[in-house]
Amino acid sequence: MLDEKLQPIFDDVLRRNPGEDEFHQAVREVLDSLGAVVAKHPHYAEDALIERICEPERQIIFRVPWVDDKGQVQINRGFRVQFNSALGPFKGGLRFHPTVYLGTIKFLGFEQTFKNALTGMPIGGGKGGADFDPKGRSSGEIMRFCQSFMTELCRHLGEYTDVPAGDIGVGQREIGYMFGQYKRIANRYESGVLTGKGLAWGGSQVRTEATGYGAVYFVERMLRTRNHNFDGKKVIVSGSGNVAIYTMEKIMELGGKVIACSDSNGYVVDESGIDLALLKEIKEKKRGRVSDYAKARRSSHFVSNGRIWDVPADVAMPSATQNELNGQDARTLVKNRIVAVGEGANMPCTPEAVKIFLDAGVMFGPGKATNAGGVATSALEMQQNASRDSWTFEATEARLATIMHGIHDRCAEMADTYGSPGNYVLGANVAGFIRVAEAMRALGIV
Repeated sequence: MLDEKLQPIFDDVLRRNPGEDEFHQAVREVLDSLGAVVAKHPHYAEDALIERICEPERQIIFRVPWVDDKGQVQINRGFRVQFNSALGPFKGGLRFHPTVYLGTIKFLGFEQTFKNALTGMPIGGGKGGADFDPKGRSSGEIMRFCQSFMTELCRHLGEYTDVPAGDIGVGQREIGYMFGQYKRIANRYESGVLTGKGLAWGGSQVRTEATGYGAVYFVERMLRTRNHNFDGKKVIVSGSGNVAIYTMEKIMELGGKVIACSDSNGYVVDESGIDLALLKEIKEKKRGRVSDYAKARRSSHFVSNGRIWDVPADVAMPSATQNELNGQDARTLVKNRIVAVGEGANMPCTPEAVKIFLDAGVMFGPGKATNAGGVATSALEMQQNASRDSWTFEATEARLATIMHGIHDRCAEMADTYGSPGNYVLGANVAGFIRVAEAMRALGIV
């Protein structure tokens, strides 16, 4: 039940943002955690502070015209939501996917604000993207789209203003095309204006691996609070993209056995353990499907009509997309004696699923904490760009591990402070909120 002081704020969010269900869900999750905070510190309810946190500083929607390989003009819609800059320049990825609309970007920007705060680094929250689908498009088409997209977006960016990165559908290729267009228009080599760049032109070591590695570092730390670790654990990882692949890689390094992964067509089970080299070859080099993995690996089998969460395991890492793991999935996992769940994607578990895990005593790492490794390493890339420096893989990964352990510890401490030991959802929401709120109070009503 939402605190009576916060209910009017949520009602206003619903009224002002109709039809944006993901955004409503993200705001409700944070507000659900703030009742005890407002009771203990009434000043957080003054000067419309919470209302201001729930309202983006700026929402930009723009037309993106481009020409396909057949000479036909195509029109897409671009977005950038600059949510909160109290802690630093807006920071958050760009997502290219046909399902993208304003509500998606606002939910991601809202989550990003608290995620970035949890890192302890001087970065605000933002998110952007377009309803463009890069799948099936030639490199020339993708380049022309990215150039058109950046032609408008560039006027809203800057290393001290807003620094985008990649997300679903936006990798190093797309970042390169956009950075090239920004450089062309701005007539300067402002390497700090985008992150996720190639190593040869201002990128950072570990950025590709960071979100997956970071999620595993968080969950490993969480497991250790109950005298567990990944060694010998069976793990299921949804997805088979960048986050999922590097989540699997780090789990295997720590002694865990990943037995299942998925894509939009189904999932593959390999009780002998996923052959990561084979999966990388199929997904990264051949741009194939997990069904191709099953054809190439005798010990595995592919399931097209089912849920990956039906596979019995010790740890689950949902790493594909929002709301992919529902209440029924959670009940199945609990029945199968799941020990821990770590969100590699943004808000992949529904509110019902999260409640089931918490009520059952399952260790649960929420995405705004667990998958903060990507943006943390983006901030490290910004540091390297600002100092015209380049760090080794080992040094950067060590920084990432330290940041993720710090996020875990801050979440755990806040959960204890506000009477819910082990509740990382509450801990993450409160720790992120307090850091943003204190900065906003210091800066005045702006």
